[in-house]
Amino acid sequence: MNQFSFSYDASGHSAHTLGTGSAAGDTGLDHAALKEALRSVRHPLYLVHQDGVLTPELARTGQGAPLAREGARVVAFAPPSLPEHLGDPSFCRELGIRFPYLGGSMAKGISSAAIAEELGRAGMLGMFGAAGLPLRQVEDAADRLASSLGKIPYGFNLIHSPHEPDLERELAELYIRKGVRIVEASAFLALTLPLVRYRVHGIRREADGRIVAPNRIIAKVSREELAAKFFAPAPEKFLRELVANGSITEEQAELAAQIPLAQDVTAEADSGGHTDNRPAIALFPTIASLASRLQQTHGYDVKLRAGLAGGISTPASAAAAFAMGAAYIMTGSVNQACVESGTSDAVRGMLADTRQADVIMAPAADMFEMGVTVQVLKRGTMFPMRAAKLYEFYRAYRSLEEIPAAEREKLEKTFFQATFDQIWRDTRSYFLTRDPSQVERAERDPKHLMALVFRWYLGMAAHWAKDGAEQRRMDYQVWCGPAMGAFNEWATGSFLEPPANRKVVDVALNILHGAAQLNRANVLRSQGIQLPQDALTVEPLELAKIKEYLVEN
Repeated sequence: MNQFSFSYDASGHSAHTLGTGSAAGDTGLDHAALKEALRSVRHPLYLVHQDGVLTPELARTGQGAPLAREGARVVAFAPPSLPEHLGDPSFCRELGIRFPYLGGSMAKGISSAAIAEELGRAGMLGMFGAAGLPLRQVEDAADRLASSLGKIPYGFNLIHSPHEPDLERELAELYIRKGVRIVEASAFLALTLPLVRYRVHGIRREADGRIVAPNRIIAKVSREELAAKFFAPAPEKFLRELVANGSITEEQAELAAQIPLAQDVTAEADSGGHTDNRPAIALFPTIASLASRLQQTHGYDVKLRAGLAGGISTPASAAAAFAMGAAYIMTGSVNQACVESGTSDAVRGMLADTRQADVIMAPAADMFEMGVTVQVLKRGTMFPMRAAKLYEFYRAYRSLEEIPAAEREKLEKTFFQATFDQIWRDTRSYFLTRDPSQVERAERDPKHLMALVFRWYLGMAAHWAKDGAEQRRMDYQVWCGPAMGAFNEWATGSFLEPPANRKVVDVALNILHGAAQLNRANVLRSQGIQLPQDALTVEPLELAKIKEYLVEN
């Protein structure tokens, strides 16, 4: 057994602190040695005081605590802090991953199949960004990941589509048909039948009495009332409807009423894309507390868990999330800047220059008429201002014809670079294939026709950015949160600063290993040890070096 003792002065404070006055000089502490010891996260760390000197010592495997020496005292201890143990171990165990780290979905395949593959092979979970893509492309991605990853877990996004319910239904059916076992449900304003249908498909009771639901939903929310709906069982009205249409049996409906719709809910703070700009430090404890209360209320046999997304892109933010009790963390904006993402090199370059204040809210293409906004990059693009202007026109006028001639000419020349009539012809052709009911409604309602024309610009702006269309660079819509700026500041001067060097696994393992390193430093601080500032500073490391710290040595 590892044994150590502490020495306290008469006031009850630790007798050995660093950083008070010229403490580093008084103790002879080697700052580089301390930092190296903190990085060796697999091994217990002891601060040993002897002859007025504090020395960091590691207990290597099989060695136990440092050998007692005459006049030596252990004044602080930090246990191993493995990245895979930072979150809730049950989360990783149940999903079949090593690290409590998820790459969240970003629409139009920006969180690509390649990202899901790389994260999956590294023991994490990647979500494919299916929102806004044709079903054929989503199906191709499902086939690719099933083939390339096999039993390695991966997930797909299912985004709420209030204006296109048939699309949401077809996507859920595609996931059922293709055996996609994990879905990230995002931007939901209310629960829907397709979501419930996906969750309860194939539900059964095992011989040992356990209820098994093969399909797992990981919900992403920013409001307590919506989290409560996901943590609750599927609404009875939806289960009755599924029984009535033959999707499930009476027995399966009874089983579904005993499990949560989503066992895991991600508290989405100030993120890129759809967000309520909530502060993580306020939002997460609320969602975590709700999970604890509803666990008792519903008496589930499974554990309700809360993860955190939004603003996480550095070791410090990850360490803070885990310190608050996050079962897992989810990253987004930072992955878009990685070489495996489904966006263009032009966008990756813009993201690499981003600072925290370079983001702003702009109208969302998928929920334009409702006034819903998304967080986007404002530096280097006119999109946020132009999108906001279109929403102003939508609010002010009942049809395209009501827009004053001078304003219409300006919109056609600068925003659309085509006439409204040309845009409507293209939009009409698109919706005749995707959702003919939209065309029927537009031809009856001039205001809806105006909305579809304006949504053409918002939707195309995302495509221009993703495809790197140089002639439309000023119209790029790039979903981005302030986490991107935090990452860039942290990466400055390191190998991760150039966009071409940003690989999704390198970024992920640096965040996780750095968080474990900071966790160890904070354990020392909790024992009254005042550490030098550089011990609390984590620099990005090459992947090979991180792997050395994560294996036994």
